[in-house]
Order: sequence, then structure tokens, then C-alpha cells
Amino acid sequence: MNRPYIGIPMGDPAGIGPEIVVKAIAREEINRVCKPAVIGSVKLISKYIAMLGLALKVRVIESSSRGSYETGMINVVDLDNIEPDSLKLGSVQAGGGTASYQYIKKCVELAKAGQLEAIATTPINKQALKAGNVDFIGHTEILAALTDTPDPLTMFEVRGMRVFFLTRHVSLAKACELVTEHRLLDYIDRCTGALKSLGITEGIMAVAGLNPHSGDNGMFGAEELKEIAPAVEKAKKQGYGVEGPISADSVFHQALTGKYNSVLSLYHDQGHIATKTLDFERTIAITMGLPFLRTSVDHGTAYDIAGKGIASDVSMAEAILLASKYAAPYSAWYNNKSHGL
Repeated sequence: MNRPYIGIPMGDPAGIGPEIVVKAIAREEINRVCKPAVIGSVKLISKYIAMLGLALKVRVIESSSRGSYETGMINVVDLDNIEPDSLKLGSVQAGGGTASYQYIKKCVELAKAGQLEAIATTPINKQALKAGNVDFIGHTEILAALTDTPDPLTMFEVRGMRVFFLTRHVSLAKACELVTEHRLLDYIDRCTGALKSLGITEGIMAVAGLNPHSGDNGMFGAEELKEIAPAVEKAKKQGYGVEGPISADSVFHQALTGKYNSVLSLYHDQGHIATKTLDFERTIAITMGLPFLRTSVDHGTAYDIAGKGIASDVSMAEAILLASKYAAPYSAWYNNKSHGL
């Protein structure tokens, strides 16, 4: 089996990132499917290994090809940019924000140099980034800037159900305004391309309804009649495999049972609630359009439990597994196709 190299930036050192990274890499299943390389602090990684009593040996590497990838070994590109003894676990601090950005930047450099085939990111903190004078609000914005990618596309996957988002971090009122025929057509095209980048070419995409019962023929809102249905019909005529609008109270269940290969959710909470209620820890964000595939845990730095040894690594492990699953088809698609995600 050809195991892909997966880069894992350690995340905010004051959060649970270092803990969940060492726990996940200690799993046999991770090392069976990929070659995980951590970009972080050897001092902090070693401290967590000792605290948790894990049977892990640390190997410092400068390039992914120099690693020893087997269960019981953790390979670390050491930036040596944080002192564990001076770190205030569980709190916002400039050093944590600066360090977390440096891990991501180094990870991108390695990926662009061909040393990593995908990356699986750990939690960072917006306030810590700000305190460290890092002028970005999150991973996606950082990755877009570092790779000159104008508009990356995000998809959630959980238990085989895939969810895209027409709108994300805007108010609900603004999200409703953005449900337009033009925007929907653009996203149907981009989401179809995103699925192809993961090797998914069969099946039908569903567009969720906006209003209760998809407006019930205009009784509860006209967006379905004026914007959503016309967009879907135009997309069908252009050859896209898409249906909708499908009432949001049933479309996610239908996707979970295999009727649809994905759902285009119309606003942030519509898709987040569906996926996270199904399985909070295994809901993984996948970012496409970058020169490499990126997966991510879908939880925060959890400052309240940082350093206590009780953080679950389920989401981290799932992010690494998905990165391993999709790395090869995504890389082949990106390098051989004119893409427009």
C-alpha cells in the first residue's frame, strides 16, 4: 500500500492540539494508512508523551522522507518556537498565536515543495492569532493567502454524508439575501468539481430548501420558486446531476442513506446542525481548491481542558484518516485538470 505523507501542524500550543496529535499518532490504524509528519515543538510533544504515558519515541526530521513511519514513532519537524515552562495552558497569548501560524506556514512550505501530499490541521484560536499580530481569522484564510488561492471550497464529511455550504460566516438575514440563482449555479458547478477532485463522479447532489417544507409552493416564502428551483433546472439542462430544492428536514437523512452523494446547504447552521448532531467528533472539514488537500478537526482549542489529559483524539484521528483516503485522487485531479474551485 502506498501510504501518503500527511502533514500535521501542531496547532495552538496552549490548547489541546499537541495532546490530540500525540494520541492520534499513537494509534496503529493511523500509521497503517499514512506517514504522518508533525510540524511543531519537540519539547512540547515530548512533554505530552510523558504526561500521557504513551509508548512513543520522538524522531526529529527536516524533511518527510527522513522519517521512520511505524507505530510507536512520532516524526516531528521541530520549529523550537515555544518554551513549555513559560506557556500558560488554556489561555489566549501572543506566543501561542504566533507559534500556531508558524506551524501552518512551515507545513504549507513542505507541501508546496512536494514533501507532503495532504495536511490535517489542529485547532487554532482567533484571539491568539490577533494577539500575535497574525492578520487572519482562521486556517482557511491563512492557507488561501499562503497558496494564492482566491476562494477555497469547504465540505463537511461524516459517516459518508457530504455537505457543502452556500454561505457560512454571515448573519442569517444576509445568508437569505445570498440565496440567488446566480450564486447557486456557481456553487453547483464548484461543488461538482470538488466531488470530482475526491474521485466522486457518480450520484446526485441535492440542494436544500431554505424555508419550511421548501416554501410549500410559496406559502412560506418565495425563494424556492424564484431562485432555487430555476437554478437547479438550469443546472440540469447544463448536464449537472442535481435535484432540489429538497426540504431541509429530510434531505440530510436522505443523503445519509445514500439517495444523494452530497447536499448543498444554504446557510451555516443548516449544515452544521445536521452533521454535528449525527456525530460531532467525526464531522470533518475538507478544504479544496488549494494545491494540496486539507482536512481539519471541527472543534476548537478547548482551553478549559488543555493540559488535563482528557481531550478526545477521535476527530483528529478521523481528519488524518480522511486526508489519507482522499490525498491521491485529489493530487491527481489538481495536477492534471484545469480547476476553478
